[in-house]
Amino acid sequence: MGLSLTFFTFKHSVLFSFLIFHLAIGHFISSFQPLCHDHERSALLNFKESLVINRTASGYPSAYPKVASWKLDEKNSDCCLWDGVKCNEDTGHVVELDLASSCLYGSVNSTSSLFQLVHLQRLSLFDNNFNFSEIPSEILNFSRLTHLNLSRSYFSGQIPAELLELTNLEVLDLSFNTFDNFFLKLQKPGLANLAENLTNLKALDLINVFISSTVPHTLANLSSLRFLSLSGCHLQGEFPQEIFQLPNLQFLGVMINPNLTGYLPQFQKSSPLEDLRLSYTRFSGKIPSSLGNLTKLEDLYLSGGNGFSNELPPSIGNLASLKTLEISSFNFSGTLQASLGNLTQLDSLTISDSNFSGPMSSSLSWLTNLNQLTSLNFPNCNLNEPLLVPNTQKFEIIGLRSCNLSEFPSFLHNQDQLISLDLSSNMIAGKIPEWLFSAGNLPSKHFECWNAMKDVNANNLTYLQDSLLGPVSYPAYTHYGFSDYSLTLSNKGTEMEYEKLSNLITATILSNNSFVGEIPTSISNLKGLRTLNLSNNNLQAAVPTFSFALHPTFFG
Repeated sequence: MGLSLTFFTFKHSVLFSFLIFHLAIGHFISSFQPLCHDHERSALLNFKESLVINRTASGYPSAYPKVASWKLDEKNSDCCLWDGVKCNEDTGHVVELDLASSCLYGSVNSTSSLFQLVHLQRLSLFDNNFNFSEIPSEILNFSRLTHLNLSRSYFSGQIPAELLELTNLEVLDLSFNTFDNFFLKLQKPGLANLAENLTNLKALDLINVFISSTVPHTLANLSSLRFLSLSGCHLQGEFPQEIFQLPNLQFLGVMINPNLTGYLPQFQKSSPLEDLRLSYTRFSGKIPSSLGNLTKLEDLYLSGGNGFSNELPPSIGNLASLKTLEISSFNFSGTLQASLGNLTQLDSLTISDSNFSGPMSSSLSWLTNLNQLTSLNFPNCNLNEPLLVPNTQKFEIIGLRSCNLSEFPSFLHNQDQLISLDLSSNMIAGKIPEWLFSAGNLPSKHFECWNAMKDVNANNLTYLQDSLLGPVSYPAYTHYGFSDYSLTLSNKGTEMEYEKLSNLITATILSNNSFVGEIPTSISNLKGLRTLNLSNNNLQAAVPTFSFALHPTFFG
């Protein structure tokens, strides 16, 4: 009996060891075998071949052609290891395809091999150029899809009804597919159909999709929704208040819908809202004091043509997490200004078309509490007193357009981190401070100062015209985008932009202003200067010495 049991145990041990050995060998062998399915590898390669790589097809600086590394050879046969591709570890099927910012250019049509990847769960074609293709109805093949991002990819036309059959979708981003007369439309089906079908959505971004309808109440049934952006969608009618009360909603943006009306609800302390954007709509009525209950709010935009009553509740000072505040057309009493001084986490503050009154009035002394502030904009605000801003406070952006200023604010003297300064349409007169010309750390992308200087985005930067010199031609610096140390000048409706100021400014036209005093000697540091016109001012005649020749130059 004991012998039989021993033999059985030995036999069982051998069989178990044999099984483990074969499993180990199988795993060892399989680790060197490609997971990728042949037909999916072919589908990926055919999709690559249907497009071309064009560096200009993607706008983001980090863009690079991911598909360039997709090749069929011994070293790269496993498509699951290709850049942007992810497979299910058990089945080997391609389940994720991330081709965001991949410099892809061309059309996507119904025969595209992309739609053969029927096991996809996540697809991102963000930031490519698909040449205004319509989204094919074959998108229905992606029935397992949970994440779809086609943002900034130059798709156009009506969004197909088949997309609304992707009922597993949790994230849908079709934003920013607009260029001239090309844009995406969501009309037949419409937004109401989308809300009724895609009930698992957690994030919906339709910025600049042409919807042109009312906002359906059924959106308030999407209880999982965390992110909702419907800005620039030509929305109409009254916005349903119950959408504000969605239990998980953190981001709500409906900006730039001038025919969209609505009222703010009573906000609960339990609200998860972190970002609320209602600028350039026709929302109206009183802003409730319960706004102060939104203690998680980080960004608040209430500017631009809305019909809110001009009283902002002091409870706004309770928004301790607020980092961005953009408001307009309000009356700011001393009590309200004191409340704004409690927003110590503010990084960006824009107050436009507003009046300041009370003991703190237009000196804005409450700004001294906002130590985190880097962007300060007060366009079209009546500021009659000098701004009381600590010299230690550093800004990157300052906008004081049309603020009734009569002199350069003294706090600008120490602003060595500025990238944008706007002092246009003021009443500044007198001597130009020497330090303004020597502010070498002002890499202004959008420098606006005096009536002769205006910020533009220009493609043809070739002309400044003077009544005596006639047309003057300059090099056309046509790079569109952000370039440090740039300045845009405007004269009689003609504009041009310069980059790297000291070397590239070839003409300075500051005529017909009210400048007085001496011409600063530092103007001779503009090594590229060839034409200088300071006529019709009250400047003294002492002309700085230039180490290079100038064209006819006018002073006064």
